[in-house]
Amino acid sequence: MKKIIFLLSLFSQSVWGQIGLLFPEIEGITLKEKKMSIPSSTKGKVTLVGIAYSKKSDELLKEWHNPMYETFINPPKSVLVPTDEYDVHMYFIGMLRGLADVVSDKIIKDMKVKIDSKLHSNVLVYEGSIKEYKELLKLGEKELPYFFVLDKNGKIVYTTSGAYSDAKMDDIVEVVEKFLE
Repeated sequence: MKKIIFLLSLFSQSVWGQIGLLFPEIEGITLKEKKMSIPSSTKGKVTLVGIAYSKKSDELLKEWHNPMYETFINPPKSVLVPTDEYDVHMYFIGMLRGLADVVSDKIIKDMKVKIDSKLHSNVLVYEGSIKEYKELLKLGEKELPYFFVLDKNGKIVYTTSGAYSDAKMDDIVEVVEKFLE
């Protein structure tokens, strides 16, 4: 039954038009000050991308940080309970609309303080126009974060949005495992 619901979920998402499309190029800099371009820099591996483009959506996106990190990048090690290891890229993108450099620098400085340093390599800051990405990625309410799973070629294979939930995480894990086979 869970497989049927999962397949219906994938079908309903493909109806909305993002599934199967190449993720649009987003260039930015990580909190470790490394330039990145997704999906160009991430090709060859399944990639998880979370996007926020408002203060409220950024707060909801932060709820995803640790569960995603602990699941996909650094799962707990235990001799008694083996965990899956995933060879994926994962980035959380904060989109800043063409703000003045002083404001932008303050926001980035605050991010570095408020976000766990273990995630600094996984947090990307994009500065510029958001309009084209809103259209291409069908980003709706700015109060919500949006999540994408990209295949090894940068095509969108799954999307979801909103606050973290175990059910959403289970769906993401299932999609990732399918594309890692």
